[in-house]
This record gives sequence, structure tokens and C-alpha cells, in this order.
Amino acid sequence: MHSKPIKLIGLGLITGVVNGLFGSGGGTLVVPALVFLLGIEDYKAHATAISIILPLSLISSFVYLKNKIIRLDISLIVVLGGILGSAIGAKLLKKIPIPILRKIFGSLIIYTAIRMIIK
Repeated sequence: MHSKPIKLIGLGLITGVVNGLFGSGGGTLVVPALVFLLGIEDYKAHATAISIILPLSLISSFVYLKNKIIRLDISLIVVLGGILGSAIGAKLLKKIPIPILRKIFGSLIIYTAIRMIIK
């Protein structure tokens, strides 16, 4: 087996654990890994991350539902806005230049990290 499939399986394993523990991981881990470790262009890395998040989130959601730790009243309302936001974001992705996309994405990750450390 070549090193690339091993790297991808390792990335998937790490991403799955992080997604299960923290409810994130698809974008925050997969996008930088695809871009910087595997040389995939940014637009494709962002789009690929989304396709990875779906099955990971379905599995995590099933486990969370089984353990009765999801607030469905909140989830369902946020999903309504998320559906619209996802469509808008997917349409905008190719219209934002890569340097700006990287700055927005990196800034969002840094801002979120700082907020979580301070709180």
C-alpha cells in the first residue's frame, strides 16, 4: 500500500475521533491537511471536507441520539438556517480568491480557538 492511502486513512481516523469528541474536525483538520500535506487545491479541499463531514456527523449524531444528549429543539432550528447558509457558501466558494479564503478560514479558526481558551 502506498503512503497516500495510509495518510488518508490516518487523517480520517483522527478526524473521526475529533468529530466525535468535539463536534468538529471536518473543516478544521481536513482542509489544512488536504492543502498542505497532500497538495490539493483549496477549493477542492473545502468541498472534499464537506463530503467527509456528512458520514462522520451521521455516525456521531446516531450515537448522541442513542445516548439522548442532543437538544433537538435547538438542532432543528439551526438546521433551517444552516441549509440556506450551506447553499450560499457553496455558491460563493469559487468566487472568493484563494488568498482571501485562506485568511477568512484561518482567522475563523484562530478566533474560535482564542474564545475557547479564554472561556
